[in-house]
Amino acid sequence: MRKTIAFITICLGVQLNAQEFTRQDSLRGSITEERLWWDVLHYDLAVEVDIDNKYIRGKNIMSYKVLDNNTRRMQIDLQTPMKIDSILQNGDQLKFSREGNVYWIDFPKKQILNSKNSIAIHFQGYPKEAVRAPWDGGFSWKKDDLNMPFVATSCQGLGASVWWPNKDHMYDEADSLSINVTVPKGLVNVSNGRLKNVEYLEEKTKYHYEVKNPINNYGVNINIGNYTSYKETYQGEKGPLDISYHVLKQDLERAKKQFKQVPMMLEAFEYWFGPYPFYEDSFKLVQVPYLGMEHQSSVTYGNQFGNGYLGRDLSGTGWGLKFDFIIVHEAGHEWFANNITYKDAADMWLHESFTAYSESLYLDYHFGKEAAQEYVRGTRKNIENEGPIIGWYGVNQPSKGNDKYYKGSNVIHTLRQWIDDDQKFRMLLRGLNKTFYHSTVTTSEIEDYITGFTGLPLEVFFNQYLRKTNIPTLEYKLKHNKLHFRYADDCLDGFEMPLKIYHAEQTQWIFPDKSWKSVTLTQESEILFDPNFYINTVQLN
Repeated sequence: MRKTIAFITICLGVQLNAQEFTRQDSLRGSITEERLWWDVLHYDLAVEVDIDNKYIRGKNIMSYKVLDNNTRRMQIDLQTPMKIDSILQNGDQLKFSREGNVYWIDFPKKQILNSKNSIAIHFQGYPKEAVRAPWDGGFSWKKDDLNMPFVATSCQGLGASVWWPNKDHMYDEADSLSINVTVPKGLVNVSNGRLKNVEYLEEKTKYHYEVKNPINNYGVNINIGNYTSYKETYQGEKGPLDISYHVLKQDLERAKKQFKQVPMMLEAFEYWFGPYPFYEDSFKLVQVPYLGMEHQSSVTYGNQFGNGYLGRDLSGTGWGLKFDFIIVHEAGHEWFANNITYKDAADMWLHESFTAYSESLYLDYHFGKEAAQEYVRGTRKNIENEGPIIGWYGVNQPSKGNDKYYKGSNVIHTLRQWIDDDQKFRMLLRGLNKTFYHSTVTTSEIEDYITGFTGLPLEVFFNQYLRKTNIPTLEYKLKHNKLHFRYADDCLDGFEMPLKIYHAEQTQWIFPDKSWKSVTLTQESEILFDPNFYINTVQLN
């Protein structure tokens, strides 16, 4: 298990009445008694992929430590139509039953407290076929343009139990992983971590990978195709980092040109966030038949070897065409999602907001601060403000829509303006990745860290931006050479974020709250509120 603080499910008074959840949602999204008593140590996963029949079978040997021996029932997750055939411990068959996507395992006697044990779970079935990977994921059974099989997994929203049995909750990650994938002869599998061995069988090939670092379940992936590969070494903050690229043979030359952005990405993100978190497992970029995903140490790529997001600039400023969105965004998740991982899906903004802001930080590093500011402000056109960006706790449900990306990144950008010290902001980001290295976290832990690090009164700031739907509105009046201002009534009580204004070629800070205040300007002139603060402004008569 990663470093973790006891998790308490907190149902905030937002959105809860707007969504109905089932017992299956609760079993999937909460830390049940049948999950809490044991800690995953290691998964040894073996899968054979029958591409012609879109079928898989395998075995997962799961090692665990007993944290509390008062419970003799274990919860394991595996979604229909996949099924478990048998579960063994020390060669003996264990009894189990099924409830929807959950299997209940009954042990014949109490486990010894603090003991380390393992069970072997045999499974098989037709895993869900992805409808619109990676958002509606599962297995993508595709063909490349040479009519060769092109197969990949993606399962962030659904969970890894869509194709293999595991403890499918983000709070508890295995400390390490082995994955063996058997594929038809002539095809290559690429998975997480380092390739340790290849077995060439009569009509099949088995690829064995090992991951030395903690890994979240949805980050575990299988990628099968007519791959070729090439390698390079990046001289990073922790020394030489092994990088490998795995692409379809016919796309090799395009990949070599486009993937020159990978070292650029690593240089920028190690500057802002600190060392790449998984040196021991290397960094891989793997071509797949869908857009891409942040699979740990095995980042997947399907952006057609072009800049932007499938050739589009999500900001509308032109700066989004200066980089390959999938390389930058999905690799940014190595720091925010794979290194720092949410405990509960309600806090998915921790993954997506910081990673969306990493796009701006990439531009900042390589193209300058103004380019970065224009880009992040440009993404505001994608904000919906239809609900808070924190979702529902205990039911595996993040917030709806895209606000956890675009609104969240603008909230972080706004916080950066308040800090008003880019070196301190950089140290904040690096401090987060060091303090919560290989950890699962809650929103409150991150809020507390940022508040303590900056020394700013941020409680109401976070409540306003994360737990309320509307963004703050500043009302103001200009009378002669006086600026009168206040935050509108729909802001939370105590919201007192200072703002920067420009007038008569001067810069000045103002300190609004919900009462009317005023400042005297040196002369009558046009007022410009710093657009990098994500607020609305309304001029009154």
